[in-house]
Amino acid sequence: MVFTTLTLSQMGNALAIRSDRDSLFKIGIASNKPMLGAVLLTLLLQLLITYWGPAQSLFGTQSLPLPELLISLLASTLVFWAVEIEKWIKRRKQG
Repeated sequence: MVFTTLTLSQMGNALAIRSDRDSLFKIGIASNKPMLGAVLLTLLLQLLITYWGPAQSLFGTQSLPLPELLISLLASTLVFWAVEIEKWIKRRKQG
């Protein structure tokens, strides 16, 4: 679960730091399609490694119960939200 959370939190960070001032919601999540594709591919591969039997055998992983997966997904967004809040504070200070 920790590896999933760390990997996905880095993807959220990559999305959030595309601008040091503007929110991702302002610039648009689809404004950089290769970045969005990389994030979605990372999520898909992470789920594949976690839930697909042959990949589980190869990587030595186990399926997460749904509550743990949801906690992991929620925790992985914390970095994204922290960056977005920091940018919001910067915008408020600069007027």
